[in-house]
Amino acid sequence: MTTPTWGEPTGPLTNAEFRAATQAIMANIEQVIEGKSATVRLALAVLLAEGHLLIEDVPGVGKTKLAKALARSIDCSVRRIQFTPDLLPSDVTGVSVYNQETRDFEFKPGAVFANLVVGDEINRASPKTQSALLECMEERQVTVDGTTYELQSPFMVVATQNPIEMEGTYPLPEAQRDRFTARIAMGYPDPRAELAMLTGNADHDPLNDLRAVADATMIRRLIETARAVHAADAVQQYAIALVTATREAPEIRLGASPRSTLQLIRTAKAVAALEGRDYVLPDDLQALAVPVLAHRLIPTPDAQLNRRTTDTIVSEIVHRLPIPHSNRNPYDTRAGGGGTQYESRGR
Repeated sequence: MTTPTWGEPTGPLTNAEFRAATQAIMANIEQVIEGKSATVRLALAVLLAEGHLLIEDVPGVGKTKLAKALARSIDCSVRRIQFTPDLLPSDVTGVSVYNQETRDFEFKPGAVFANLVVGDEINRASPKTQSALLECMEERQVTVDGTTYELQSPFMVVATQNPIEMEGTYPLPEAQRDRFTARIAMGYPDPRAELAMLTGNADHDPLNDLRAVADATMIRRLIETARAVHAADAVQQYAIALVTATREAPEIRLGASPRSTLQLIRTAKAVAALEGRDYVLPDDLQALAVPVLAHRLIPTPDAQLNRRTTDTIVSEIVHRLPIPHSNRNPYDTRAGGGGTQYESRGR
């Protein structure tokens, strides 16, 4: 992990600085991705939560373009990996090569040594190659031949995959999916956005015009600002209740992991910061439950036969689970300054 250089600005940003920086990044991305403001905002929230993003949708809806637009909006190191069946783990992590001049082995870093790694069609590589990402996504480091190399900060993996086409693909193992903070789907554009795409992008790719509006130093400060957002005890208990409910659901064979609880809170803090708040609301957790939790779950065979998706099951859990309601000021830290209770909200 890189450390700030002498004289580099550090510390959280003010609300005005945070808003200006994040708005500039989102506006830059939306020059390429039209009509998908919510998707762009969630992608940025995952970056600020120090997480990784899985973009899963049908071909041609802009999965790779979103990943590239996010990468080009930040002036930092970016590497793209086209995952293919013949891709080797060493192509991702790096390899030790014998140097005849020094008569010693020297490490040649792989494509993962960058601030933002774009993995295109990640499910086309073999499970052996996919597993090369496990250590770097969780621990921000790579171990080759017994030597550990730390990755740069910030570090984010943005991977795309097509869930429909099965020929020549390898499903992501559960350990791999659990390391992705959120899974999003682009969806088809609305008619107005598609017409604008035909009008403005018929003979020109707007991705070529994108210029960086932030650098690695700014992203580190944005992350530090989002990390400082307050999550009350009741909100943390609600996050645990959501995750626990997935483990107890009769239609789920494998529920969400403790890692998902941590990433749910981290992403909620980032979303709250993007909304201009310095505290997390239960609504933040409810809005993030499906993108953060659903891709980690494995449904039972009966649920699959009944065509019950994990997205639907998580949505039903959110609907029926009581939410915390605070009757005190979120800034009041005095003991006994108002209680927090649970209540069911009608929908």
